[in-house]
Amino acid sequence: MRHAGLKLRMAVSGTILFAFYMLIATAVWEFLGSAVTVVVLTLLFAGVQYKLGKWLALRSIDAEELPEDEFADVHRTVETLCDEMGIPKPKLMYAPMGAPNAFAVGRQGSGVVVLGTELMQVLDDDELEGVIAHELAHLKNRDVIPMVLGQSIAMLFGWGVYFVVNEAIGGIVGWILGWIASIIAQMFVTIFVLVISRVREYAADEDAAQYTGNPDALASALAKIGHVNEQVERTAINDSVSALCIFGQSSGLLARLFASHPPMEKRIARLQQLD
Repeated sequence: MRHAGLKLRMAVSGTILFAFYMLIATAVWEFLGSAVTVVVLTLLFAGVQYKLGKWLALRSIDAEELPEDEFADVHRTVETLCDEMGIPKPKLMYAPMGAPNAFAVGRQGSGVVVLGTELMQVLDDDELEGVIAHELAHLKNRDVIPMVLGQSIAMLFGWGVYFVVNEAIGGIVGWILGWIASIIAQMFVTIFVLVISRVREYAADEDAAQYTGNPDALASALAKIGHVNEQVERTAINDSVSALCIFGQSSGLLARLFASHPPMEKRIARLQQLD
């Protein structure tokens, strides 16, 4: 079974997330008296967050469509990989991102892959193919929607805890304690969302290696990306898209706990084992 270990970790984290959702959904159900309304409100909230998040990610870096006449090789690479993966070709865009990086947003049929101009400058053709395959794998695996739902659950759970604490205590003390409790609750649920995020990065790496047949190229690309990004100030990478990018910065135990990406050295080591 492909990604058996990764799928198990995602299933465990997803089950815990679902348990958090059921807690808040039950509380809202008691208040509204309708399970259907709870489900509809959740899906509506997640849908708005999904659409708005995609628009903001592209708008925040002023991404532009990648001209096919100027970047014919890149378009051909994407077309070949999409045929191999059995997915529609996404829209290709590019933008200066302050450091070599790339990300994918959307879903199959309406996906967008954004390549940083710095990325195309520092990688050779095989390395760039590996990075593109990684981003296409996210679209193939449909792993953006679970992330959006997970983030929605974290936000809803935080709001729910706030209202419960505020209602139970009341007054200015209830407001303050409710606000503190909501932050802690949302951070706690977010940990499980980030576990899923890290798992999906490993899965996309493995898929990219499979479809390109060249895990060394992606490992080399990640090494170059990591090296250059370490020389760049954190502020140079836009926070609104950092969780989506192929590279995520993290150092220290607490930072890694809340990291959206696994450590680069671990990703490279896993790819090298696929040879």
